[in-house]
Amino acid sequence: MSEIGLHNLKPDPGSTHPTKRLGRGKATGQGKTAGRGHKGYNSRSGGGVRPGYEGGQMPIYMRLGKLRGPHMKKSMPIGPFRTYNVPVNVSRLATAFPSGGVVTPEALVEKGLIKNTRTPVKILAGGELSVALTVRMHAFSAAAVQKIEAAGGTVEML
Repeated sequence: MSEIGLHNLKPDPGSTHPTKRLGRGKATGQGKTAGRGHKGYNSRSGGGVRPGYEGGQMPIYMRLGKLRGPHMKKSMPIGPFRTYNVPVNVSRLATAFPSGGVVTPEALVEKGLIKNTRTPVKILAGGELSVALTVRMHAFSAAAVQKIEAAGGTVEML
């Protein structure tokens, strides 16, 4: 038996059928109209509805919403390049954690401030912070870093 390679690959015998040769006489059973029926849009060359056409109903690609903005592809709600952070304000950290506490995504889940740790968390500067906290998080706004450090806390990126 010879080696199998890309140069000698072929389908198993009997697994493929020859293509039907349409419009080659009555005897073939596919003569005259070649299986397209009589007259009409679909019998003509180039006939048939375009991909995505839904018989006059508003097509799915027009029904789905689109987000507008300077970077339209980035703002689309679907696809692999959409980035998403769960926002948490510093005022919520102040009410949930004692002075000197360590804030991590797992601690936020325990306190009920976020649902899970699957999505990254971003700390925002909303509200006031008066307690010194060590905050270990995925992302911070610049103003949030200033508020945490002004209260005597420290900021660590995960």
